[in-house]
Amino acid sequence: MASSYETLHRECRSLESLFDTRLTAYSRLAATISRPTEDVEADGSRERWHDLESEIQDLLNKLEETNEQLSSLANTPDAPLSQSVLRSIQRHRDVFQDQAREFKRTKANVQLALDQANLLTGVRNDIDAYKSSAADSLLAERGHIDSSHRMTDDMIQQAYETRAEFNSQRMSLNGISTRMTGVINTMPGINNLLSMIKSRRRRDSIIMGVVIGVCIILILTYMWR
Repeated sequence: MASSYETLHRECRSLESLFDTRLTAYSRLAATISRPTEDVEADGSRERWHDLESEIQDLLNKLEETNEQLSSLANTPDAPLSQSVLRSIQRHRDVFQDQAREFKRTKANVQLALDQANLLTGVRNDIDAYKSSAADSLLAERGHIDSSHRMTDDMIQQAYETRAEFNSQRMSLNGISTRMTGVINTMPGINNLLSMIKSRRRRDSIIMGVVIGVCIILILTYMWR
């Protein structure tokens, strides 16, 4: 009986010491996760959290089993234990209960820290997404403005080309008008020439008529003689 007690006592103390070490690391992990600048995904805190939590839970289960075995020894009526051994068994039971409560409290703190870290990460992601969306909107708006500027430049260029075409047509019309004015200005001289020709033809007709009349008179005078 004493040999069984000593074996379970040493095993229980070893598990308690190892449990305290792992629980301390678990508590530090909670403090690390709760830092605003900590990247939970990047540094593997989630993996360490799961590994440590599983290891501590296993240690707690082994401690519970060992304490149950110690309690079984204390409740054996055939081989009563000394008061010091019973106090030691009770102390192990009290330590186990304290460690179970501490683990539960620390586990809740770790979960809270993870939730806060996830919330902060989500907020940062939302902010980054908003900034990216705002930047895309500004780039799209700038593209629209550049397109409007190009369209305006094209319209101005077309206006310049139309004005140049109008100027060319106006110069052509001015040239035609000048030539028409010149032709119109030469018309009085042509009219005068035509008038002179008509006057000369009229005069020649009169002369011819007079000559023909004189000749007829002469012929008739000759015939009557």
